[in-house]
Amino acid sequence: MHKEQRTFIAVKPDGVKRGLVGEIIKRFENRGFKLIGLKMLDVTSEMAEKHYAEHKGKPFYDRLIRYIQSGPIVAMVWKGYDVIIGSRQIMGATSPVDAQVGTIRADFALIKEYNVVHGSDSEESAEREIAIYFNEDEIHDEYENMAEMVIEDLG
Repeated sequence: MHKEQRTFIAVKPDGVKRGLVGEIIKRFENRGFKLIGLKMLDVTSEMAEKHYAEHKGKPFYDRLIRYIQSGPIVAMVWKGYDVIIGSRQIMGATSPVDAQVGTIRADFALIKEYNVVHGSDSEESAEREIAIYFNEDEIHDEYENMAEMVIEDLG
């Protein structure tokens, strides 16, 4: 059974610096997912620590924190049927050498540590990460996108 979900996606500092924001948004829109939240921001230390809390104490933790704060990110909330797994398919494996050709990371990422984009890996992570970067009044779900209209017509 398909499930309507929300997910958090971020274009990381390397993706922003390389001018990939539009291309990344286009891939999610082409899939039929609905953009309901979008902003560019500098990640604060508090945000970074909350975002990467599960990695605290690991050898790469400090590097992750420095990287996510090395420039602005574009934070997004997407909605759609099975959007979490669908987003992960669009992004590809974490390491670009393992990512399938045609995915964002296979096409654009340089190395695992600079892999252009972040996406939530579960509903719990999605809601936790959305809350770090967005207030609910910054999320706009009051319009119907084309995918919703098509699916509604099938019902």
